[in-house]
Amino acid sequence: MAEAERIIGTPDNPEAEGTDEGGSTAADADVNAGRGKRKVIVLLSVAVVAYLLDLVTKMIVVAKLEHQPPIDIIGDWLQFRAIRNAGAAFGFGEAFTVIFTIIAAGVIVVIVRLARKLYSLPWAIALGLLLGGALGNLTDRLFRAPGVFEGAVVDFIAPKHFAVFNLADSAIVCGGILIVILSFKGLDPDGTVHKD
Repeated sequence: MAEAERIIGTPDNPEAEGTDEGGSTAADADVNAGRGKRKVIVLLSVAVVAYLLDLVTKMIVVAKLEHQPPIDIIGDWLQFRAIRNAGAAFGFGEAFTVIFTIIAAGVIVVIVRLARKLYSLPWAIALGLLLGGALGNLTDRLFRAPGVFEGAVVDFIAPKHFAVFNLADSAIVCGGILIVILSFKGLDPDGTVHKD
């Protein structure tokens, strides 16, 4: 719990004035607030781009590829093939669609909570990728057949000997990898570096 609180942070104390325990002034707080707002804009921009790319590609796939033979992109090593996936990323856990919908919604809430303490550009990019990907697949789960909270996600990128996935899955995986790298480097979302 302490680790999560350290990363997410605790609510700011509105009663504190002048300098804080570390000697920061109100002017420093204003500068940090401005930097934080810029990082939130980066997070939201990355999320919107990832979400829109996912949404547009899925619309094209449903209109042009569904119920059609696969399209070879690189021989049979990479194909575009439309499938509906009721499970998690890469087709795992098809019996737990409602649970994955709730998890995606929870991830979005955690990212929104983290955003208020965000002062790191790499973390803003990573969280933006996660947010955009989670929103992309959540949109499918809410609005696609067979029904609300049970919708099947549209997947279409099919490498040989691997599960079929979509751009939302790719954004989630890339964001997750970036978060692991940042954590190993000791960089926190608030821009501080720690050594454990």
